[in-house]
Amino acid sequence: MPIHFDPSRWEGLRETYDLWWNRRLDRPLMNIKILDAHTPDRPPPKVPLLGQANCHDLSIPAEEVVDAIDYHLQKIEYLGDSFPYFSFDVFGPGVLSAFCGAVLDNSSGRVWFSAEPHPPIEEIHIRYDWENKWAKRIKDIYRAGNERWKGQVLMGIPDLGGNLDIAAIFRTSEDLLMDLYDSPEEVLRLCAEIQAAWHEVYRDFDSVLRPVNPGYSDWDGLYSATPSYVLQSDFSYMIGPDMFEQFTLPSLKKDCELLDHTIYHLDGVGQIPHLDMLLNLENLDAVQWVYGDGKPTARHWIDLYKRIEAAGKGIHVLGDADDFFAVYSQVKNYLYYNAGFSRQDREIAEKLAAAGT
Repeated sequence: MPIHFDPSRWEGLRETYDLWWNRRLDRPLMNIKILDAHTPDRPPPKVPLLGQANCHDLSIPAEEVVDAIDYHLQKIEYLGDSFPYFSFDVFGPGVLSAFCGAVLDNSSGRVWFSAEPHPPIEEIHIRYDWENKWAKRIKDIYRAGNERWKGQVLMGIPDLGGNLDIAAIFRTSEDLLMDLYDSPEEVLRLCAEIQAAWHEVYRDFDSVLRPVNPGYSDWDGLYSATPSYVLQSDFSYMIGPDMFEQFTLPSLKKDCELLDHTIYHLDGVGQIPHLDMLLNLENLDAVQWVYGDGKPTARHWIDLYKRIEAAGKGIHVLGDADDFFAVYSQVKNYLYYNAGFSRQDREIAEKLAAAGT
């Protein structure tokens, strides 16, 4: 039983998403899926779906990993601007650190990274290890997916992490905060090494994906026909605008110049003071606002969304259907919404998909 998606749709999706990235799409971009719409006409796979709890099991052949993903994708109905896609965030947030020597630990069922001992910052140097077992595992799955799907399914770039986020894994957050005051040049040097490794990983993975993969995406599922990524610096929640301008903004500017399309993951109220600087980045295309647990949901942040809209940037709206329609009633331009629904919620899913027509 094939995946319920006509591969000829990719051409139209490329045009639609390109219009959105360039703020020329005259409607919201709606990536809407019904997750359990179909029952595959074949036995369940031998292995569980790849996730953070089992990503460590390298004994499972890559072909069987892909077979389990294929079974999962066969269940989905693709509405609106959605497409077959699998996110490699299953290897954890900040997996670049593991490619550079940190320990990947998923004993809790979730992936965390650590690096010990924590030497002084001047002794820390970051290099991408091309023979790293996690990087090789992901590339093996990419190759198996290319062979299985022949370009029908988009496989995303993993959640690599931001420069300061990776530095904090090797240094600890507390020590890195002190380094910002005591050793700013060393922090900038380390961030430059991390950024170089980041782009080396991106190019390496792209070289495996590019011959077949129908485009580009990452852990947030936003499609682009050309190189793109959701940029982040969650560590920046803990620093003020002056330090953000010194330690984070220059690397973000460079990322925006090196990639064709970028969206910034604005995570938490502690990052709102940095928003104006982000909106002034000429080559940053969009912002994903994450209000955080315990905070008012998307419908309560209309003024923030209007600031992003006024700057001519795209907006990834997070929240439920009511949140989306509340934002859409006030902010008409550059919206993107991505959600999966059960078959019991088909009416809501179809209503959302129709908002993009």
